[in-house]
Amino acid sequence: MKRNIVIAAVTAAALIGGGTATALATTGDDQGSARQAATTQLSNDDDRDDRDDDGDRDDDAEKTVSADVTASEAIASALKHTSGTVVSAELDDEDDSDKVVWKVDVLSGDNTWHSVSVDPADGKVLGAHTDDEDDTAQVRAALKGSSVTAEEAAKAAAGKGVVTSVDLDEDGKDKSWEAETRTSAGAEKDWKIDLASGKVTADRSDAQDDDADDAHDQD
Repeated sequence: MKRNIVIAAVTAAALIGGGTATALATTGDDQGSARQAATTQLSNDDDRDDRDDDGDRDDDAEKTVSADVTASEAIASALKHTSGTVVSAELDDEDDSDKVVWKVDVLSGDNTWHSVSVDPADGKVLGAHTDDEDDTAQVRAALKGSSVTAEEAAKAAAGKGVVTSVDLDEDGKDKSWEAETRTSAGAEKDWKIDLASGKVTADRSDAQDDDADDAHDQD
């Protein structure tokens, strides 16, 4: 399940025409937690596309994002602020602004949904508000008996690259956590994390969709 789409500030390097190199790095701190840094800036070719009719640059063209807080760290910070069960976390635009934040969806014990915004630079909670969701029963059922949390799933997926989102997939037969990562070379990949074992496997449905798209483009 994807409640929000990770916005172009994080994935702009995938735009046709290419941008300046997207740099991603992962290092360890004393506790062994992974840290990430991501910067994205559009190239001069994109500059031409991002000018309005008056020749002025659009604001989005100059977005630059720096994220030092990992997905698992953002989740931990959100839970300190709002107790409950984290169902998703992703880098996204803050409402009505160009600022990119971690948005963490938390389902509290009284079945209230909370959207918690976490600063990707220092991990501080910037704010929170309640949300209306209609899949609470599905989420509860999918997580029943599971032993792997969203935070643990994010840590597991971090071994595959920089995690930009983690989300519960409660649809279908095989329920799991889904994570999106970006490698140091800028490649994006989707992964499934088993709710019981924490085992990370490639999201084959995503790969099949990509193959189908490639075949369609060749026709």
